[in-house]
Amino acid sequence: MPELTFTPVIGIEIHIRLKSDSKLFCSCSTNTDAAPNTNICPVCMGLPGTLPHLNHRVVEQGMLAGFALNCGIRPKSLFFRKSYFYPDLPKGHQISQCDLPITTSGYIEVHDAEGKLKKIRVHHLHLEEDVGSLHHSASDGRLEGADTSYVDYNRSGTPLAEIVSEPDVASAAEAVEYVMTLRRRVIYSGASDVELEKGMMRFDANVSMKCSDGRWGHKVEVKNMNSFKALERAIEYEIKRQKKIMLQGGEVMQETRHWNDAKGVTSASRVKEFYRKFIVEPDLPPLFISQEWIDRVAARMPEMPDVRANRYVNEWGVPQEVADVLTDDKNLADYFEACVKAGANPVRAAHWVRTEVLRVLNERGQKIQDFAMRPEVLAEVVKRVDDGKLSTTQGKEVFDHMAANNSSLDEAISALGITEGGVAGSALNEIIARVISENPDVLEEIRSGKDKKGKKLKFLQGLVMKETKGQAKPQEVAEAVAEAVK
Repeated sequence: MPELTFTPVIGIEIHIRLKSDSKLFCSCSTNTDAAPNTNICPVCMGLPGTLPHLNHRVVEQGMLAGFALNCGIRPKSLFFRKSYFYPDLPKGHQISQCDLPITTSGYIEVHDAEGKLKKIRVHHLHLEEDVGSLHHSASDGRLEGADTSYVDYNRSGTPLAEIVSEPDVASAAEAVEYVMTLRRRVIYSGASDVELEKGMMRFDANVSMKCSDGRWGHKVEVKNMNSFKALERAIEYEIKRQKKIMLQGGEVMQETRHWNDAKGVTSASRVKEFYRKFIVEPDLPPLFISQEWIDRVAARMPEMPDVRANRYVNEWGVPQEVADVLTDDKNLADYFEACVKAGANPVRAAHWVRTEVLRVLNERGQKIQDFAMRPEVLAEVVKRVDDGKLSTTQGKEVFDHMAANNSSLDEAISALGITEGGVAGSALNEIIARVISENPDVLEEIRSGKDKKGKKLKFLQGLVMKETKGQAKPQEVAEAVAEAVK
């Protein structure tokens, strides 16, 4: 009997908080860091006699996010009431576009197990309001062990985009690449900042297993993941759990499970429920979006990060891994392109931004927007290194001095005592002659033919570079020393 094999079938649901100063259906601030229950009003609390009013800026943010996911925009969409009862839902229902969404039929490209590109289809993106947030009295903030729970409704009514994929994901690795790529594209679009540490992106994974004997396990929804690592670990755990059940002849229950990140396990939360829905939200008319509105919003879309990275590789010869780092942050990519526009060699500038600029930013805990050195100034440093006026070592010393002291290029060169063009010609020959005269035993070993691997020759070259304080070109030093010891 052939060994049973199992194929994971995974769909991802993502909630992203859209960028807006006010909530989806009222004018309350979306600042969830304010004192608890201060950014609320009768509308977002669902008090009797209040009516929701749709925030049109949020509609545009949803359209931008949809464009980032290669989705189409529906000319007509509807809001529904999704009724269920939890303490963080003050109205007793959530207003959501779950059945007739604003966008549909998109995709995100990821790499499969063989490294080939594959499309993860996006079924749709819809708009909905967020719920409140629960705070528990346990020392770690969790429900387990808590005596009391409190509800902060500041988050209630903040605008969300829920993005639902088709079950095209085949592994935890694909899931992580999918959400990371999606996050970058949404950030580039301007629809959301998607700051994970602020809870602006949350994941649910629908996981089931297909067995080679024809059996299918029921779909399990895993909730409570807010980091890429948690998503990866939860999916990997659930695949192993379901496979074990099916190998033992059991049946995987269709249920919702909670991911416990501290313990690294999922636990049963509830049997999958079906929400009671009204056909349509009675207090909101249908949302009609004209082609003119769609075109106007589409015109605001920037070049997406993966497209941008491919352009760097194909047009400028930037290595793929460097291009991926540069385009991970739109502002960093803009800085790099400004360097190139100012005349810097693209490949050289790419390496400088990736290594030197990011090093300084990481040391300071800053973002590129906080970096005082303008891209035009960095471009001049790169050009002088390329032109041979500064060695690479000198260029890095100058860069560090400028970054530390906010000085100009010429001021840094002067302060460091660097001679542009470096030590060369007769000055270099004098240093070489002195180094050789101070090391007669090394010279004798080289001339006697004992320096088979060239270590002694490199030793002399190193001494010369040290004497020049790095202001000589290594290639010129190597050639001059080799000539002098003949």
